[in-house]
Amino acid sequence: MALLVVLGYVWPEPASSAAGWRMLSLLEMYRAQGWQVIFASAAERGPHRADLTALGIREVNIALNCSSFDHWIAELQPDVVLFDRFMLEEQFGWRVEAACPNALRLLDSEDLHFLRAARQQAFKEKRQLQPLDLHSELAMREIAAILRSDLTLTISEYEMTLLQQQFQLPASQLLYCPFLLTQQATLDLPDFDERKHFVFIGNFRHEPNWQAVLWLQQIWPVIRQQLPGAELHIYGAYPPPKATALHNSKQGFFIKGWADDAHKVLREARVCLAPLPFGAGLKGKFIDAMQNGTPCVTTAIGAEGMCWHGEFAGLVAEDSQSIAQAAVRLYQDEILWRASQQQGFTILQQKFAYEALQPGVWQQLEQVRANLSWHRAQHFMGAMLRQHQFRSSKFMGQWIEAKTKLAALEQLSGAAPQ
Repeated sequence: MALLVVLGYVWPEPASSAAGWRMLSLLEMYRAQGWQVIFASAAERGPHRADLTALGIREVNIALNCSSFDHWIAELQPDVVLFDRFMLEEQFGWRVEAACPNALRLLDSEDLHFLRAARQQAFKEKRQLQPLDLHSELAMREIAAILRSDLTLTISEYEMTLLQQQFQLPASQLLYCPFLLTQQATLDLPDFDERKHFVFIGNFRHEPNWQAVLWLQQIWPVIRQQLPGAELHIYGAYPPPKATALHNSKQGFFIKGWADDAHKVLREARVCLAPLPFGAGLKGKFIDAMQNGTPCVTTAIGAEGMCWHGEFAGLVAEDSQSIAQAAVRLYQDEILWRASQQQGFTILQQKFAYEALQPGVWQQLEQVRANLSWHRAQHFMGAMLRQHQFRSSKFMGQWIEAKTKLAALEQLSGAAPQ
């Protein structure tokens, strides 16, 4: 039986973030093909993590900067190793190459971290993003990891284009793999008249979500003035005290925290209101909203990669006044609301349906794996980067490991009786 080993940045939390259920969909794709799957991580296990063992996936705790990993992975000799985000490729890539030279090294970028960081910096400085903002140290690290990997799963068409046009990455090292949805729209959805209020949902640890909540605090009074009976319900995992402090029931601004059933929350709301000021990748909150027939209001960055033939499942606006107007209009206009809901169903089916996407994704994965030596021979830049970067990563990792062992020995020596 073929073996996939996933090196996880965190343990997947599909109910907390889009990254969590995207990872789960990749694991299930391999399981559906009859593969054995092991998920390994050095991260702490959070309270909302998925029970991977229930899906037939083995869970393993691994250590950073420790040769125990080398022995473990060498003994397994997996067919494919998947790095969850570029930081895991930096940490373990050289170890995997040394111990398992014939394993396909697959990188899941989740979203482009350097793109999100550049947009965040431009937002902080209250200016438009410039092309040179993307030429950062973070971009160098992330793109180097992409080049060192055999293949990188890229979540949005926008990011596919950016990597190829601005950074000249070979198309043969990129694989477009958005959300793979087995579930489309929920059946028996409440109708327009059966729904009320606005909803926002998003992990508070994700900075774009937190900034969106702060922006909503400014936008909401304008909406409330025109819709005095409406409420805004804000949900998300890990709300900090600074978020709960924004709760204002008199103004209909409710900080609700963790949603036990995000689909129920979205299904009961009339509009999903999520003005994201920056970010990257695909936004899971809009997938959830579309599955529950809830039209959305967001920014161009929020709608990025989520449209079909240029149309979003709702309205897109950029400034506070326009966002407020769009929210009121979508809330009141039943014809527009129904058209937006139907567009959401179309987007789900045309862009993210598992049965349409999976065969092509799997074919490319297996084609590269079957011709791995030839594939690597076509990408000299990656080999060159591995030669240089892996030396520094290797020596740093070995230095940290030696330092840790020395500290442990000194502690034991100091604790020994004289």
